Amino acid sequence: MKATWNGATIAQSDDIVVVDGNPYFPLESIAEQHFEPSDTTTVCGWKGVANYYSIVVDGERNPDAAWIYREPKPDAEAIRERVAFWKGVSVED
Repeated sequence: MKATWNGATIAQSDDIVVVDGNPYFPLESIAEQHFEPSDTTTVCGWKGVANYYSIVVDGERNPDAAWIYREPKPDAEAIRERVAFWKGVSVED
């Protein structure tokens, strides 16, 4: 699968885990130069705390468009250190 935004490939991998309809990419598959850590966090009752990244391509920012569960709850262990996307990021096979 490949994730793109603003014409750039920001993640690509064959090792995808799908949870709640969201494809999660391994952290090592992201194009790090397009990711800025965000202070935003959210809490999911069964997955735990999600930390966010803003995506930057050609000077344009997409705030909090990616998230990661660094320390998921036991039932969500499969998505530990994996990144998922929203807010206009295209994810396709």
